[in-house]
Amino acid sequence: MSDTPALPEGYEFSADAARVDVDRVHHWLSTGAYWAIGRPRETHERAMESSLNFGVYDSASGEQVAYARAVTDRALFAWLADVYVDPAVRGTGIGTAFVGLVRDHLHSFGLRRVLLATEDAHGVYAKAGFERLERPDHWMALRFR
Repeated sequence: MSDTPALPEGYEFSADAARVDVDRVHHWLSTGAYWAIGRPRETHERAMESSLNFGVYDSASGEQVAYARAVTDRALFAWLADVYVDPAVRGTGIGTAFVGLVRDHLHSFGLRRVLLATEDAHGVYAKAGFERLERPDHWMALRFR
């Protein structure tokens, strides 16, 4: 999609799961992401195995600076989850560009809908075209814990 802002110079996007620094991502999420505090490593690895995984990397060092995953059937629907940008690079435009690049990757499957949940990053996602649910009363959830 043409309205995706570019990553800042010196950073690159990848949808190659083999590039994900699992140790780093698990540390980020299990210690610094309100929705995943205390998540066991094994649980995170299982989630990654069942998802498309995305990252942003420093082009010079190869160090990962952002992560996201999407649970999808690759035909109709995706759930965007675990979007995280290293605090050291927040405020540089990486998050906004990253969400746009993930959106574009998912768009290539011809999906009808991509959902996500956030407590505090509505503005970032709005820049990528996400909107509040038009009919939240149509949605339901089943929670096991």
